This record gives sequence, C-alpha cells and structure tokens, in this order.
Amino acid sequence: MDFRTDRKRVDGLGSAKDGTEHHWKMTLSSWGLLILIPLFIFTFGSTLGSDYETAVAVYSRPFPAIVAILTLVVGWMHFKGGVQVLIEDYTHGSTRTTLIVITTCLSYAAAVAGTFAIVSIAL
Repeated sequence: MDFRTDRKRVDGLGSAKDGTEHHWKMTLSSWGLLILIPLFIFTFGSTLGSDYETAVAVYSRPFPAIVAILTLVVGWMHFKGGVQVLIEDYTHGSTRTTLIVITTCLSYAAAVAGTFAIVSIAL
C-alpha cells in the first residue's frame, strides 16, 4: 500500500519518468541559444567574406572562439534533444532505437568536429 500523496508520486516525473528533466534541458538550451546566436552572428559577421588570414586572426582571440564553440556545442545538443523527442513520438520498436543512436552519434560527432576545427584555428 502506497501512503504517498498524488503529488509526491508524480512530482518531477511523467509517464516516461524523465519528461520534466528533458523539458528543463531544452528550455535552458533554448535560452542559451537565444543569447549565443546573436553573439555568434556579430563575431562571425565581421569575418564573413574576408580572407583566410583575417578569419584566423579573429578566431585566434579567445572571445570569438569561445562564442563559436559554445554555439556549436549547445546547438548540436539542442538538436539532439529535439530530434530524440520527434523520433520517440513518431517511430516504434527497433527503428526508434536505431534512429536515436544514429542522431546521438551524429550530434556528438558534429559538436566534437566543430570544436576541434575552431580550436585548430585558435591555436
């Protein structure tokens, strides 16, 4: 017999036991991107159309490099979370598992590759 209240049984949990946590992660990454995207546009916009040496000079400074890396990492993790929800809602069985693994690997690989490229330019 369970003597907990209704609220205590479901507090912070959904039917899948992680819906609230996922919602908070997506909300935080959305707010992060809301701040990072304009900063990225301003730092990247100054190098758009310039030669290679100018781009290397800009991204050799810490602020533009950090903004670019944060934008890439937060953006790909936000993509991973959003696509995972989409896959969970519209696919079933082994297809669901396969697609989630593929998109998770793609997201992490793209975030690491982008970070490596920016670090290579910055150093």
